[in-house]
Amino acid sequence: MTTEQIAAFGIILASLVLFAWGRWRYDIVAMAALVIAVIVGIVPAEEAFDGFSDAAVVTVAAVLIISQSLQRSGAINALSGSIGKLPANSMIQIGALTLTVAVLSAFMNNVGALALMLPVAIRAAQAAGIPTSRALMPLAFGSLLGGLATLIGTPPNIIISSYRAEVLGKSFGEGGGFGMFEFAPVGAAAALAGIVFITVIGYRLIPHRDSGDNALEELLHIEDYVTELAVPEDSPLIGKPIRELVVLADGDISVVAIIRDGNKELAPPWYTRMQAGDHLMIEGGTDAIAAAADNSQFDLVTDKELHDADFASDEVLMVEAVVNPGSRLEGRTPRGLRVNSRYGVNILAIARQGKPIRDRIGHIRFEAGDVILMQGPEQVIYEALNSLGCLPLANREIALANRRSFYPLAIFAAAIAAAVLGLVRIDIAFVAAVVILVGTRLFPLREMYDSVEWPIIILLGAFLPVGAALQSTGATTLISNGIFDIAGDMPLWAMLVVIMTISAVLSAVINNAATAVLMAPIAVSVADSLNANFDAFLMAVAIGASSAFLTPIGHQSNLLMMGPGGYRFGDYWRLGLPLTVVTFAVAAPMLLIIWGP
Repeated sequence: MTTEQIAAFGIILASLVLFAWGRWRYDIVAMAALVIAVIVGIVPAEEAFDGFSDAAVVTVAAVLIISQSLQRSGAINALSGSIGKLPANSMIQIGALTLTVAVLSAFMNNVGALALMLPVAIRAAQAAGIPTSRALMPLAFGSLLGGLATLIGTPPNIIISSYRAEVLGKSFGEGGGFGMFEFAPVGAAAALAGIVFITVIGYRLIPHRDSGDNALEELLHIEDYVTELAVPEDSPLIGKPIRELVVLADGDISVVAIIRDGNKELAPPWYTRMQAGDHLMIEGGTDAIAAAADNSQFDLVTDKELHDADFASDEVLMVEAVVNPGSRLEGRTPRGLRVNSRYGVNILAIARQGKPIRDRIGHIRFEAGDVILMQGPEQVIYEALNSLGCLPLANREIALANRRSFYPLAIFAAAIAAAVLGLVRIDIAFVAAVVILVGTRLFPLREMYDSVEWPIIILLGAFLPVGAALQSTGATTLISNGIFDIAGDMPLWAMLVVIMTISAVLSAVINNAATAVLMAPIAVSVADSLNANFDAFLMAVAIGASSAFLTPIGHQSNLLMMGPGGYRFGDYWRLGLPLTVVTFAVAAPMLLIIWGP
């Protein structure tokens, strides 16, 4: 083993450990790996940032933008909203939800499709009397299955297609990579088998977690955690903003209403100045409320009966939302973010893995998958949720679709048609679609930048040269030789299953795009050792990398469902493992039929 190969293995192994550990975000780990690879000389300095100009990375960014424009347009709401009209039967409802999100995910970003369907799924489950835990995991897995069917369904497919073009010495999008629907014969068959399995058998394997339903219901009931305080005539806090009261409780309360001269104002701004005779309704844990009352010397009002309806109105809403991976909230506290003064909203409660949290809420560090209860004026609360990176668990009133709502869908369809017919490269087609969407003001420029998942783009741009270093140093050949020595006597279908399994295991602990970058050259090298068609092995990587069903950290979709569903870490494999077996059992023979030697 050469010094360069040792360096390549060391960087990759260290990256895998850090990816799995999760202490640092995957884009930071990828950038660190790239910098070290340049320093040790396995990535030439002049090629260090070539990954950011790679057509595959540009395509991923464009797909993310177009997906957000479709989600925003409202054109797809009619499809998702019609599920509520189906019979209240578990199999029918879960099957319809899973199939719908899979179809959407074939052409949209997985999380974007999930964001559209999450409120629909919760509403449908409640109407049909289905436990939320039985509906949300199938929804997450359906979004992953749908991505198997098309080139743009998931970033690993784009990476695999780009690498195929590189192997053939052609450019991505001009006959070198896989076409838009070349993933469909294998991917769609595997996805359909997975959806049928989930609908008929799989959802029954999910543990029935009442905690998820109870937490969502309990989160909305804040009346037991609200106390009314009256400002006395001689209070030194008269004339000071209500934020001063929050500070006295160390940031662990929220002022949900202020009553002045008989008029009640809900979710008052932090700068509202207190006056003698004001009645402040504060929400928080027992200790925080006691601290606010004691430190302020305000009078405690005990002769009023409070109800949940007292803290919301047509203008001021209380909304449940889930914290998205990569959200501005993740790893930070409400107190540190100054949510009320910066965004004009209150965070009243948090639920984590089915358990509500109300004590010391200002000091709780948010985690991806947490469910939060937010109060604020209607005109700002949804903008705040979007800025903070949270997905609401209930839809706003769905606007009636008009002709303009379908323009983004038509532009997207035209871009796909142009790419499929070979009129223009796929990356150019999608970037042109983005330009048209923004240029015609169908999609705001500011939202265009917000809709790109920059950590994914940084990961791909930084890790592509590192993955290329595996091949240039000969490390890929060593790995493939090791796989061949262990499993070389197996039949071809079994070798494909081995590649899918390795890819799936990696995707269970690291980002699936990183899995595709690492496994693509290894798969081609194994195929060459077997004198087999490397297309089958590349497709096997694509299937395995997107089959991240075993853990909640395997994909954003899984993590997003953890809080609303009340799931525990070990719940995912109960459905994920047999679903992986079913997916691979269908994919392996289809790979031989479609892409065999």
